[in-house]
Amino acid sequence: MQESSPRQDVTIGILALQGAFAEHQVMFQKVSSKKKAVIVLVRTEEDLGKCDALVIPGGESTTIALLARLAGLLGPLRDFLKKKPVWGTCAGAILLSQAIEGAKKGGQELLGGISVTTARNGWGSQVESFEASLEVEGLREANRPFHGIFIRAPVVLQLHPSATDPPIEVISRISSSLLPASVGPLDEDDTDPRDPRTIVALRQGSHLLTTFHPELTKDNRFHEYFITECVLPSVCNK
Repeated sequence: MQESSPRQDVTIGILALQGAFAEHQVMFQKVSSKKKAVIVLVRTEEDLGKCDALVIPGGESTTIALLARLAGLLGPLRDFLKKKPVWGTCAGAILLSQAIEGAKKGGQELLGGISVTTARNGWGSQVESFEASLEVEGLREANRPFHGIFIRAPVVLQLHPSATDPPIEVISRISSSLLPASVGPLDEDDTDPRDPRTIVALRQGSHLLTTFHPELTKDNRFHEYFITECVLPSVCNK
């Protein structure tokens, strides 16, 4: 991975309304001192204004959206997405999607920002959670698999960037053999790596989406990747 310079200190916000925000905080604190990050737990618009980038954690997407609306954060978060890097994990990935399937009755407020459609709880219920070794492009020690933890995870159903959107870069896929029946039949060639439902991590511009929970492992390489590949280039190019 390329190192960005001269700036090596960034302020990372973690949306701290509900979900695994404390686990993300711990992981960022483990990142190499060469990539110093000040961590801000974001609960207000004032908190958000301090940040160079933001993480939306795993949790309950409808609850996070409701609490964000009650805190007056939905509009500021959507504006933030237009200017600065955001990483969504699991529930955060749902909120960053342009569209979803399987929303609760009454619908689901989304932030958008990434040109995908996802299936909420696409992998199934809590009892159908699972773990898998993932090959991830761009991580430090890329030959070492990353341990993916999938808990009521969304499934990417469709990529639909417009001509004016940044391209989508797929950085990790899962074996099609692990896809649940609930997402429908595979294409005629069920080994086709282009099937979007096998995507578990992707980038679009400076935004990052993971359908699993890197914050629940002891491996901080995804957090390092977010700073190095998404955040630092963004702040250094200002």
